Amino acid sequence: CIFTLRDEYLDLMPGDPDAAHVAANSYMIDEFLARVAATEDLGIEWRSEPRSVFFHGHCHQKALIGMKASMDALRLAGIDAKESGAGCCGMAGSFGYEAEHYDVSRKVGEERLFPRVRTTPPETTIAIAGVSCHQQIEHFTGRRVQHIAEVLAEQVQPGHVWRPGVGKAQAAD
Repeated sequence: CIFTLRDEYLDLMPGDPDAAHVAANSYMIDEFLARVAATEDLGIEWRSEPRSVFFHGHCHQKALIGMKASMDALRLAGIDAKESGAGCCGMAGSFGYEAEHYDVSRKVGEERLFPRVRTTPPETTIAIAGVSCHQQIEHFTGRRVQHIAEVLAEQVQPGHVWRPGVGKAQAAD
């Protein structure tokens, strides 16, 4: 988890300038895109076809930075994005993989997240930021799930070529 680099490692290596440098320069892809887009043109040509996404962020993300960057990046790409508004998926790292925790793991997801996923229209993409959430949602709801990076990549206009230093997107010849 990228947030381990930004949170726990700083506690484990107090005063370490290398740890501080890594922490200050580590971002999720959606967070990076949203930060750059706030100050400059990304040079990305996005698809214009409408797309709806139901997004669920992972617990570490919610605790440390919230969902704003993820939602901003999805909307930047022209996506009608709705946040799940649900708590933990129940996986909690490897917790849900352990046989003795399987039922508890399922019950946590059934509190809010899984019912919301099940009532999401089939044409709406279910997107996540955490690998554990991906596994948990697919396993207990049967819905296909995509990582937010996959969703954003699919939104790039086909034939789009980004050329560093040019500043704007250019169509491929």
